[in-house]
Formats: sequence, structure tokens, C-alpha cells
Amino acid sequence: MGVLRELEPKAVFRFFEEICNIPHGSGNVEKISDYLVSFARERGLYCRQDEMKNVIISKEAAPGYEKMEGIILQGHMDMVAVKKPECGIDMKKEPLKLKVEGDDICAEGTSLGGDDGIAIAYALAILDDDSLPHPHLDVVITVDEEVGMDGAKALDLSDVRGTRLLNLDSEDEGYFLAGCAGGASVRHILPVAWEEREGTLYTCKIGGLLGGHSGGEIHREKGNANALAGRLLQTVHTVTDAGICGLEGGLADNAISRECTLQLVVSEKEEELEQAVRTLEKVLQSELSTKDPGVKVEMIRGDAVRTRCVDSASEERIRKLLLIMPNGVQAMSADMPGLVQTSLNNGIMKLGEKEFTVITSVRSSVASEKEALITRISALTDTLGGSVNVTGEYPGWTYKKESALRELCVKVYEKMYGKKPVIQAIHAGLECGILLEKRPDLDCISLGPDMKDIHTTEEKLSISSAGRVFEYVCAVLAEK
Repeated sequence: MGVLRELEPKAVFRFFEEICNIPHGSGNVEKISDYLVSFARERGLYCRQDEMKNVIISKEAAPGYEKMEGIILQGHMDMVAVKKPECGIDMKKEPLKLKVEGDDICAEGTSLGGDDGIAIAYALAILDDDSLPHPHLDVVITVDEEVGMDGAKALDLSDVRGTRLLNLDSEDEGYFLAGCAGGASVRHILPVAWEEREGTLYTCKIGGLLGGHSGGEIHREKGNANALAGRLLQTVHTVTDAGICGLEGGLADNAISRECTLQLVVSEKEEELEQAVRTLEKVLQSELSTKDPGVKVEMIRGDAVRTRCVDSASEERIRKLLLIMPNGVQAMSADMPGLVQTSLNNGIMKLGEKEFTVITSVRSSVASEKEALITRISALTDTLGGSVNVTGEYPGWTYKKESALRELCVKVYEKMYGKKPVIQAIHAGLECGILLEKRPDLDCISLGPDMKDIHTTEEKLSISSAGRVFEYVCAVLAEK
């Protein structure tokens, strides 16, 4: 029996648990996509699976709703698959281990994938229930949203009849999204050369950080382990001539890096270096005492070694790139108080055989600012002798002053809860912008239940909120 079998609404949580039993991290979506196709075929519903593994399922209107404008229920099937270092689960092959803690669902040692598994669960529960009133439904479920929205970019909407789109990819109940930032992934590549070094091997770790989504959490100014690595390297440089033999951090360009690991070969001033690193830890703990109080900087002394390290010129390029690279909020919106307008997140870094790579996520609700920031950081990398590759660009979603769907959703919300929802734009990216480029006639809004710490191993989905939002979505579909 399932862990979630007693939760209400039963259909939603039954499908959610089935989804969690299928590995579906970004880039590993074939099985979850085929599961959706099988679901549709078993119920005699129209279904199309494209080469990217995007899936579109359609259901005709319920009696009495044939003349209503069709509604699109939209979400993505991939999740950010991250786990704790000690977790033994193979997230490419094994199911998640779900558990219930009070009003929350979470997963043991891994991210949960409530973003955006709950959207799929909602859609399947609605499609599976022939008693629900609704207009013509198109369920559009995309792939690889978390790594550049590649599925939405490749999507063909020619067989989608609906003109009103409910994007079910938000994480705050009672907050309706009506605009979002555009973005891009920028890969910075520095060439490296190697030389032999002798000395004591030290492993330095920056960790204990909260992490989070680089769109929804960037304004909280949490510590970013990859950005802090620049300060660590500068501290090392001021004390001694150490060689770098290993450096990596971060798991996704759109996740604030929680930890990084640096391996050094040190031939002199070991005690002074250890003291300097302890001092840096205290400084960072003071600076982040409110924003990210768990930050730690560990320095573990190993054995005497003779091994390869990057040469001094490569070390200088790496150190300066991490030290100078902007990170965090770059501009706030003047039109929508409290909204981040432009930001940069240092998401992944890795020292390889021939190059050191940093992957950053650039976001902005102003297209010209996005391009200006990409140009700026590209110039920085170029100055240090490196190169840049920009991928995964996606457009923003501009707020519309008039929206019949938004008015309908507000009306239903007020009827059910006796208060107005909050209408806002967000700094994170949503697929609505891409879909609107393909179908400018779409009227869009985004909503979802309460989730916390998405894209992290502390991710939680509120059970009660998920139930209320499902009830609300059904009420919107039933409204004439």
C-alpha cells in the first residue's frame, strides 16, 4: 500500500505517489512520459507524444459545457533531482522514498518533485473523473522545464483547442502569477594547464547553506557556496602558494549552490593557512548570521602527496573569475515594488581535465537588461582568457492589464474564500512566455499549492493546501 493512500483528495495523492515511483529528473523523462501516454490510452483519450517526449492529452467537454472556451491545464513532468551526500538512492533508477510529516509530504534524503509533480497529479485526477463538469480540456505536460524549458520550446500546439491556460507550476496558494522573467544559462569556460606539486593535501568544504530556487529565493540573499569559493581562494592566495587539484560545487544552474569542495596541495605555512580559513569562517558566519546562519568552512588535513595541480596562471584565472563574477540581485523593479528585476546565480562549477567551467543562470523581466548582463559577464570571462556559451534562452511573460481568465479566477476565489487572491509577477521563469510566443491568443494565469524549499532536499508539499487548490481548480473548470 502507498504511503499517501489515506490522504485526501485520494485521486490526487494516488497519482502523485505513482509519479514519485517513476524516476523523472530532467533529462530522464522517457518512463514518466510513457506512463502518461499509457494513462491516456487506457481511458480512450486523445494523446500525442512528440519526439522530445512532451505529452498532450485532450478530453471533450462535459455535457452542458460544449460551447464554453476550452481550458489548457499545463505543467512539466521533470523535477530537479538532488540528494544529500549520504543518500544512497540512485535518482535515475529508483523511486523516491516518501514520508508524511504533519501537514507536509517530503522525500527521505532527496528532493520531492512537488515542482511540478503536483500539476501532473491534478491533471490526471481531473481527466480520470467523468463526473467533473468542465469545458474541452487540453492537458499539456512538457519535458526538461528545469534545464531551460526545452520541451516548451519544441512544442507544437496545432492540435490544442483551448485558449485559456492554467499553468499549475507555482508554489504559493492564494497568489496568482500574471507575469515572469526571461532568462538564459551562461557557461563560462577557462582553459587550464597542469603541473606536478608536492605538499600536504587539504580538502576544504563550504557547506551548511540553505540553498533554494534561484528565481524565487534570490532576493533572500542566502549564501552561495560557489560565490564564496572565490573568497576562500583569495584567502588561501594571501597566505601561501597552494596548488588547486580539485574544485567543484553546485548541482543546477537554477539552484543556489549549498556546498562546494576545494582540494589544495600546500607546501608551506600550513598553520597560518588553517588559521586564516578559520577566521574566514567566522567572518562569513557573522555576515550571514540572519540570512544563512548554518554556513561552515571546513579544512581537513590529509597526507603528504605528489600530484597534479593547475599551474599558477590557471589558478589566477579561476580565482579571479569566482571573485569578480557578480552573483545575486542586480536590479529591483521600479514598477512592482519588491519584485527582483534582474539577477545572476552561480549555479555549477567544476574543474575538469582541460577546463574550468562555471554555469550561471541569468534572469530579468527586462529583455535589454538580460542581454546587458550576459554581455557584461561574457566580457569578464573573455578578459580572463576564457570563452562563453549561452544556451536555454527563454522569453519573459509580460503582464496584461486585461485578462478574462484572470477575472474568472479571481471571481471563483472570492466566492470560495471570501477574499481576493494576490496578483503578482515573479522573478522565476515560467513556460507561459514561450507558449504565448507560439499562441499569442492565449490568456494565461499560473497558480499552485504551498510548497517550501523546492529544488532542495528539504522540499515540502502542504497536504491541506494541495487539497484546497485542487478543489479550486475544479471549481474554475465548472464555472460558466
